[in-house]
Amino acid sequence: MHDTIWKTIESLARRFNDHDERRGLAPQEQWTMQVLKIAEETGEASQAVIGARGTNPRKGDSHDWSDVHSEVADVVITGLVALYRMRPDDAAEYLHRQLADKAGKFL
Repeated sequence: MHDTIWKTIESLARRFNDHDERRGLAPQEQWTMQVLKIAEETGEASQAVIGARGTNPRKGDSHDWSDVHSEVADVVITGLVALYRMRPDDAAEYLHRQLADKAGKFL
């Protein structure tokens, strides 16, 4: 499963790289836009939580928790694509090291 996830992430990253290269964006500009995309997806997850909790009286119960799950998955996928775009040679290994380091400090 691990390999399948990263192969899909690689395909998505290449698709975005090709698109941005055709638009004339330099690598760091591409990375900047991808990080901003993470922020956009996080906002959509936040909006879904607000809708699931019904805390916006104007919108009411506009979402349910399955919407939140989907939006959180979008945040994760977008983050993995961003990491791969910035570190195509070692994204999976880098993530593994970062996870071990951060978990080790907490656990």
